[in-house]
Amino acid sequence: MRFLLDDEQREFRRSLDALLKGADTPAVVRAWSVGDHTPGRALWGRLAEAGVLGLSVPEEHDGLGFLPVELAVACTELGRHAVPGPVVETLAAAALLDRLGDQHTNRLPGMAAGKTVATLRPPGDDSPYALDADMADLVLVVTGDTLRAAESTGPVQPSVDPARRLFRPTGGAVLAEGPRVRRAAAHAADVARLAAAAQALGVGRTLLDRTVAHVRERHQFGRPVGSFQAIKHRLADVLISLEFTEPLVHAAALSLASAAADSGRDIAAAKAAAGDAVHLAARTALQCHGAVGYTVELDLSLWIRKAHALRTAWGTPTACRARVLTT
Repeated sequence: MRFLLDDEQREFRRSLDALLKGADTPAVVRAWSVGDHTPGRALWGRLAEAGVLGLSVPEEHDGLGFLPVELAVACTELGRHAVPGPVVETLAAAALLDRLGDQHTNRLPGMAAGKTVATLRPPGDDSPYALDADMADLVLVVTGDTLRAAESTGPVQPSVDPARRLFRPTGGAVLAEGPRVRRAAAHAADVARLAAAAQALGVGRTLLDRTVAHVRERHQFGRPVGSFQAIKHRLADVLISLEFTEPLVHAAALSLASAAADSGRDIAAAKAAAGDAVHLAARTALQCHGAVGYTVELDLSLWIRKAHALRTAWGTPTACRARVLTT
């Protein structure tokens, strides 16, 4: 099994990093948090042009094909830059519609091109909420063996991350019924779980980078705080946790790409590890920044809040560990 990215995948990662560095994502996140989606939709279009939204759409429907490794690479970069919006859910919704086939695939070209923003409420009892349903063009809800396109989203629900705006979708026309819906929804949930794990990994990377930079600049007793052994140990723990998580995420992507029978277990393991790693990164970042770490004016807070939300999105660490043990 190959865990290293090839040249094209590394170039894809570099191009996304360059795109997002110039996008002023903290300002985009803050606008999104108060319901102003204009800057976010503009960035959404640029991500579509870069191919991000076509990573779970077949080539015959104007996508890049189903590419889980590239999907993990892209979502890691989105996490590193705290990009808001239902990218994970759109990728999962595209995978769901592709598996259903027939008349449902006519929506896929628009999703790959960034013209159709989709969101998907987690199947089963994981959550009653759909992310950013207020701005989505398509809100999908799976209940048992039935897929619906929700009509009403209700009021926004409080979230630990204001940029993750949650809504409770209701009603809607039936799009598909039968056992194939349940199977397609399970596949879509695995795609979302992998994407969320990769996003959490990226968030953790930025939290570590920003904290290392801070403790190098902050002085106490005439020395950089980062020179203290206790700080070094905390940051080393975060680094080790992230370093162990990355190959799990890549292995899960390879497992999903090969349609391995145990891909669900591999994805659950990656999501559990990513949830723990990003939680440790957020806690350490907050502690090492001291009192300033609690201020919402500091950009660091955007990543800390996202870390807490991503830890449980599309499967809590406990639920993911249970799946690993029972699969």
